[in-house]
Amino acid sequence: MQQSIRPYTGLPFCTGRSGWKGGLQPTPPRRAGSEAGPGAQGSPCPAPTSLTGKGFPHVGPEPPPLQRRPAVPRPPATECYADFFREDFDVKAYTSQSIHQAVIAEQLAKLAQGISQLDKELHLQVVARHEDLLAQATGIESLEGVLQMMQTRIGALQSTVDRIRVKIVDPYNKIVSRTAQLAKLQAACDLLRRIIRILYLSKRLQGQLQGGSREITKAAQSLNELDYLSQGIDLSGIEVIENELLFIARARLEVENQAKRLLEQGVETQNPTQVGTALQVFHNLGTLKDTIANVVDGYCTVLEENIKNALDIKVLTQPSQSITRGGPGRAAMPTPGNTAAFRAALWTNMEKLMDQICAACGQVQHLQKVLTKKRDPVSHVCFIEEIVKDRQSDILYKFWTAVTQTLSSQFQSATDSSMFLKQAFEGEYPKLLRLYNDLWKRLQQYSQNIQRNFNTSGTTDLFAELQQMEEDTQDIFMQKPQDYDPEKALKDSLQQYEAAYLSKSLSRLFDPINLVFPPGGRNPPSSDELDSIIKTVASELNVAAVDPDLSLAVAKNVAKTIQLYSVKSEQLLSTQGDASQVIGPLTEGQRRNVAVVNSLYKLHQSVLKVITNQSSFPATAEQTVTTALKAVHDLMGSAVQPLLNSVGDSVEAIIITMHQEDFSGSLSSSGKPDVPCSLYMKELQGFIARVMSDYFRHFECFDFVFDNTEAMAQRAIELFIRNASLIRPLGEGGKMRLAADFAQMELAVAPLCRRVSDLGKSYRQLRSFRPLLFQTSEHIASSPALGEVIPFSIILQFLFTRAPPELKSPFQRAEWSIARYSQWLDDHPSEKDRLALIRGALEAYVQSVRTREGKEFAPVYPIMVQLLQKAMSTLQ
Repeated sequence: MQQSIRPYTGLPFCTGRSGWKGGLQPTPPRRAGSEAGPGAQGSPCPAPTSLTGKGFPHVGPEPPPLQRRPAVPRPPATECYADFFREDFDVKAYTSQSIHQAVIAEQLAKLAQGISQLDKELHLQVVARHEDLLAQATGIESLEGVLQMMQTRIGALQSTVDRIRVKIVDPYNKIVSRTAQLAKLQAACDLLRRIIRILYLSKRLQGQLQGGSREITKAAQSLNELDYLSQGIDLSGIEVIENELLFIARARLEVENQAKRLLEQGVETQNPTQVGTALQVFHNLGTLKDTIANVVDGYCTVLEENIKNALDIKVLTQPSQSITRGGPGRAAMPTPGNTAAFRAALWTNMEKLMDQICAACGQVQHLQKVLTKKRDPVSHVCFIEEIVKDRQSDILYKFWTAVTQTLSSQFQSATDSSMFLKQAFEGEYPKLLRLYNDLWKRLQQYSQNIQRNFNTSGTTDLFAELQQMEEDTQDIFMQKPQDYDPEKALKDSLQQYEAAYLSKSLSRLFDPINLVFPPGGRNPPSSDELDSIIKTVASELNVAAVDPDLSLAVAKNVAKTIQLYSVKSEQLLSTQGDASQVIGPLTEGQRRNVAVVNSLYKLHQSVLKVITNQSSFPATAEQTVTTALKAVHDLMGSAVQPLLNSVGDSVEAIIITMHQEDFSGSLSSSGKPDVPCSLYMKELQGFIARVMSDYFRHFECFDFVFDNTEAMAQRAIELFIRNASLIRPLGEGGKMRLAADFAQMELAVAPLCRRVSDLGKSYRQLRSFRPLLFQTSEHIASSPALGEVIPFSIILQFLFTRAPPELKSPFQRAEWSIARYSQWLDDHPSEKDRLALIRGALEAYVQSVRTREGKEFAPVYPIMVQLLQKAMSTLQ
């Protein structure tokens, strides 16, 4: 390993490109084929380094560091030597190029000149740096000594390592050998223990299998332990247990099959004891989770196949195909004569499908109930925790989700491929929805039945485990998401058919209305036509009664139907001037308005009767239809309002003519009025009787008419009392005649109401005001009817009639006509405003008395002031 160090001879010439920092120019290499020795041109000279390199001890004096000296000036290189600087310089290529481009002698002269210049340059560099070069040579000799010493020490270290290796290898080999022997001994002991345990358990398993279903759980526990003994080790080839291993495999298969049969039988018969025993077996075998998953998946697969068969158009049309078979490639479809048979077969299949879904869901629900309550007797772990511990949903939720998704997808694909199925489901959607609702009700009842089965069946040991169950009133879906509605998930598959059915239902409701209201028609529907509309409404509501949500949706369609009828009827109403005239007989427009109102009334009453006769009609649906009927009632009011306004204006015009008659006369000698009533009262009675006979008698909605005319009667009494209190002057004879008019007023408004006493406060005012005509002012001011029945403002107006002309009434002081004053009172219903106007009249009277320097006020003035103060205090 020791390498000889070549002694240094001569001065090194650095001819490479990586020379010292002195500005040396690289020299061109020699011609190809020439050998380069030490210091020859073309070999790089290593940079000077310190003699104390890393890892070597310092030996001898350290040479001084190189000092940078100024470069010796040299002639600049000519361009012809530029090619020699390139790293990819090729001698042959350069020579060939020189031969072709110039004379050889001339080129050789240039090269010789360049060599001469380089020699001079090298000489100058050596002369300038000879001290540094000598120092480097001395350092190399010291380095050779250091290397020799290190080589000696490395040899000594190697011999020491060899001695240590001899001492360690033998013990290590012995340890490895003993360790291997120990591992094999332990493996052999473990295997022997496993074999002994397997032989023991195999013998015990044989006895357990002979015990039948009573020992099946213990047999499963033994199989589970045998599986544990076989894990992580290869037992093949061991003759002593070969037969036992075969027996164990057969026993495991037998136990699994027996447990599966027990589980199927227990689930079908709703026997929690059998189900609990089978689940305990699978738990002991360690396959509980996989077995439950396989059972649920099996139910889902069977139901998916049942759904496909129930919706298979080929199966549904099989009777017709057996008679006349179509050619190859023809689609199976019912003939027009067999549509009824096709639909009968379809609904029979759907009923069977609902039964199958109900049975499967009940079995899964029963299985989950047992899983929820059954615990392992050893670990006391609830079986359901083994199923859902990986944050998986409970099996019933998983099963239900799969069933509802399958229903949606299969129904969608079946109806997409068969127009007859689509038409059947859309046209008879309520029947399909009823099947779904019945299915859901049966599933809810299953939960109660399962609870009773748990409490009345089972052996003593399992019943002791299950008897802790409390009465279950919770939903059958235990660990469902908060926003998950299982009933809605079931009905989601019917959404497309519900939308189509509601659309067709709306069309069935609209068609008779559009038929009885032709474009350009001017007459409302006849009674028969209206009955047809009502029958359609009743039919739609009756069919939709199978489901509250469907009833609400159809009720909205009925509301739209009522709205359409109202719009069509409103277009028939006459709004011209002749519709509100009360002078002559009924005009054509008024007759048409009466017919429209009667038609709306019949619709209102008929639909209201249909709603009342509906059993278990949802409150929201009833409210929806009632709101639409209220709009019909409002339209009826709008139709008769112009006529009512015209009649009211005429009544007011007649009443206000009382001021054209003379009530200032004295009492006759007989003490009785000359005539039973005034002329205006006769005119009013005749007008009201004629209006009721000529106009309102034709309305069939008597209650509706009286509801509106009673308000008109109350208004007439109010106007009569108002104007009677303004009569001025009023003599004793006028009081008698006015009192007779009060009595006749009851007869005048009697045709406008059912009974006059039903008019309420207006009727009490009429009765209470009449005695005040003959009472003194003091008695009037203390009347108990004052304020409660008759407003203070009316009594104050009446007391003005007993004052001298100087005490002017409010309308006289304002220089208004009685008609204008009456309008002002209508515009200011507040008692406070009316009293303020009266107070202004009294203050004006006081001012006038002071102006003429009167010594006393009218006798009635203090009473009026006192009454005004009482009225103001009452308001406050």
